[in-house]
Amino acid sequence: MRTSPFRISLVGLTAIIPGILVAVVLFLALYSWPAIRFNGLGFLIGKTWNLGNLYGNPVAVHGLEVPVGANYGILVFVVGTLTTSAIALLIAVPISLGVAIFLAEGAPSRLRAPLSLIVDLLAVVPSVVYGLWGVTVLVPLIAHVVAPALNDVLGFIPFFSGGSATGFGLLSSSLVLTLMVVPIITATIYSALQQVPSPDKEAAYALGAMKLEVAVRAMLPAVRGSIVGAVILGLGRALGETMAVLMVSGGAINYLPATITSPISTMASFIVSQLDSAEQDPTGMAVRSLAEIALVLFLITVIVNTIARLITRGLHVGIASRG
Repeated sequence: MRTSPFRISLVGLTAIIPGILVAVVLFLALYSWPAIRFNGLGFLIGKTWNLGNLYGNPVAVHGLEVPVGANYGILVFVVGTLTTSAIALLIAVPISLGVAIFLAEGAPSRLRAPLSLIVDLLAVVPSVVYGLWGVTVLVPLIAHVVAPALNDVLGFIPFFSGGSATGFGLLSSSLVLTLMVVPIITATIYSALQQVPSPDKEAAYALGAMKLEVAVRAMLPAVRGSIVGAVILGLGRALGETMAVLMVSGGAINYLPATITSPISTMASFIVSQLDSAEQDPTGMAVRSLAEIALVLFLITVIVNTIARLITRGLHVGIASRG
């Protein structure tokens, strides 16, 4: 059987995406390999990022030239990345579920299309726009209203007491990320709810269920896998977001956030903010360490997506077995 040129071209085009992915991973791994050798496991558990003396003569460590006093630890940035993403999802998922259910079952038919269009448009707004809104509106609001209120009401909990009075920090970054991931999660869940077979909904209505009961008991269980996928899409956006978080995070270095309003840095935003300084390192070790941060961020994303795939597959298998 002859293989047609069309089939060969399709296979070639399909192989481009995994090929690019492999090329990116190989580049990051090879380029950051000297940094991996120099940093060791201390890279993940260290809290100090110090470029060292960039103007003195470098020293040799393990056969590698590095500036005197150079030390690269990213625990602060890993914690900042995971914490902001987790808080953003805790807020975004209930909101997204509510909006998606309203669009699917509660909204009048004449408003459904315009409202869903607004959700789609919010998903494509450039991140720098959200960051500018965060700087001009959200940060002052947190500094003068939200943070004092949290301190008055929940001040007996150390995580909600004290903190930064500037408004830049963990809470502002999480809320900006929430605003950015809500449209993605909402649009995905809404699309899945639209695919629920009509007989399933009609059967629930025939039993006397209200719209909310139909959505919660008949529709959401049928799209559990899609909900998990939507959450993972939102998490991927939150983990990799750069500019918006950079503008409102406060750019903390070398200390872990103690309160919800403490300044923080995420891995992606730190790479952007430090690239110019790192390029001043004559040995190149600082830039290679930034590439190692990118590699770690990539691996975290892969692990999260793999877990999500396994969960989604398990949900589909469970639904199929009950069917």
